[in-house]
Amino acid sequence: MKALLLASAALALTAAPALAQDAVGSAGIAYVHTDTEGFKTDGANLDGVAAFAVSPEWTVTVNGAVSYADSDFGDDTVGAAAAHLTRTFGADLRAGGFVGVSDIGGENYLTAGAEVQKYLASTTLTGLVAYTDLDGADAWTFGGDAAYYVNPALRLNAGVSYNNVDVDGFGDVDGWAYGVGAEYQFANSPYSVYGSWQRVSVNDLDVDADTFTIGARMSFGGTLQSLDRAGANLGRTLAGLPGVRGF
Repeated sequence: MKALLLASAALALTAAPALAQDAVGSAGIAYVHTDTEGFKTDGANLDGVAAFAVSPEWTVTVNGAVSYADSDFGDDTVGAAAAHLTRTFGADLRAGGFVGVSDIGGENYLTAGAEVQKYLASTTLTGLVAYTDLDGADAWTFGGDAAYYVNPALRLNAGVSYNNVDVDGFGDVDGWAYGVGAEYQFANSPYSVYGSWQRVSVNDLDVDADTFTIGARMSFGGTLQSLDRAGANLGRTLAGLPGVRGF
């Protein structure tokens, strides 16, 4: 299953540019550093997303990622992929659902959920609810993200989510995830640079994890804002437990 998952994520990354005539999206690479109560990991992340308009109102979005992390206790590779089916209602609202799969620590996790986006003149508001079937546990995520476009090529965003995990034989564990990010696309170029910070706080265990990301992307099909409105930014909101939802 892990090989299949990683292959699916890699397919989303490598196939996106080849499908540029029929889809819009991007592919990126990033350096990732995480500090969990002094326990630090460094790694890299490859991700890709493509959105296909299958009718004037309906869009299929697929995205995948492969992440490598290295620490004093060893290294690990994680794969994730997701598919979204959304419908637009007029020019300013998108809603639909998604399914995702991820492989973390040798375990396979499945996620399903609903998502909605509201498009304002310079802002995109995103909300989602997701259920994840973990090994011996169930997780619910309720999250949102607000992206502000200073101009179509410069995005600032912030996200937050509440996460509840019901662990067999232990009970409920509550946590929050929140963070900020920015991305800038160079003028007359498909290339952009981005960075983000996210904190995951598990209050019941008194554990905080800070993740810092800096990277670059190559887009096809438009500016950052037009890609957002075409459904090619689904799955990249900051809110949620990283990697568990399949994106």
